[in-house]
Amino acid sequence: MNDIFFVKLITDNCLLVFMQRLSREQRKKQEAQTAGWSRRQIVLAALGLILVFSAVDLFWPFDRDLRQFDPVSLGKLETDMWRSYYDRKPVKLFFELAEMLRTQYKFPWLRSYLGAYHAAKAAFGFKDGKQRSDYEKALPALESYFAAIHRTGNIEFDVPYAAKVELEWWIVHRERERYGKEALDKACADAAAVIYLVSRDSTLEHGRLRADAMVIRDVQAAAGGVQEDDWAQIDRLLQACYSSLSRVVK
Repeated sequence: MNDIFFVKLITDNCLLVFMQRLSREQRKKQEAQTAGWSRRQIVLAALGLILVFSAVDLFWPFDRDLRQFDPVSLGKLETDMWRSYYDRKPVKLFFELAEMLRTQYKFPWLRSYLGAYHAAKAAFGFKDGKQRSDYEKALPALESYFAAIHRTGNIEFDVPYAAKVELEWWIVHRERERYGKEALDKACADAAAVIYLVSRDSTLEHGRLRADAMVIRDVQAAAGGVQEDDWAQIDRLLQACYSSLSRVVK
């Protein structure tokens, strides 16, 4: 009997130790699974927040005041963008456009880059064109660009019409010898009037000053190259043209 009791005691103790060890292993496994699920939930939650933030940033309608721009800063930025465009530096132009959209038109961060992408795509698509049918291939990108401005700003302008008017002054500028300087003045005035819902007459000074800057760039480029003094004069004209526009729209 003692032998049987002793064997039973050992067996029970072994079983108890085994069960305790098994229980510890199960607890560790459950804790590991719980920790794994917690990490996974944190990652999924973070991804969800990023997606929501990105969707709001890119597509949510805002009500930013498009009239509250700084004419001096905007003129300097446009001068830089012209230089990048004519020097065929699309990446530099892209970042300058994004900066302009953020600082002057209060675009959210991601949306500024999306808008810059559409604008740069339209600009360099147009640059390689030879005739009106080529130039019009830039329209879809221009419409996307103005749609981004429309979603961000507080002015209910006509997006497709704004894109067409923008493209028109590009064409008039490209074919200035055919259309003449006065047509370029009016085309630039129209582009601003359509966005800000004001009359062309009120933006004509803006259009004329902007066209004057274009003519200096074109004449000097044809004469052998645009010098720093020329760019400084262009910069002053662009600052003046946006000062004129600011007085009209505010």
